[in-house]
Amino acid sequence: MSEIKRYSDEDLQEFKELILKKLEKAQRDYELLRSDVNNADGNDTADTSPTFKTLEEGASTLGKEALSQLAQRQMKFIKHLQAALVRIENKTYGICRETGELIPKERLRAVPHATLSIAAKDKRK
Repeated sequence: MSEIKRYSDEDLQEFKELILKKLEKAQRDYELLRSDVNNADGNDTADTSPTFKTLEEGASTLGKEALSQLAQRQMKFIKHLQAALVRIENKTYGICRETGELIPKERLRAVPHATLSIAAKDKRK
């Protein structure tokens, strides 16, 4: 009995659907973060009293920086999911890039953009 070298087309389709759902949610979350960073809702410190204006501007700047970092992380996640979709199309999805072994389905369901098996990831530490 030969060892499986790649996931079946049915498995790949299951993972594709999972990734597309996560990608859709990730893109919505990214747009929300981006609109918050850009103050698209129009709220700013112009409607506050001068006493608190300086404090609020400082807090607003820190808040925007934090939101900007979250947005960057979200975009990185989106790019990883998009790369996973390319691997599905190439039928290389789910293959550990270090060992060449199949990454367990349970891991891919939890982290669908994974490119390393747990064993390979542990070796890197």
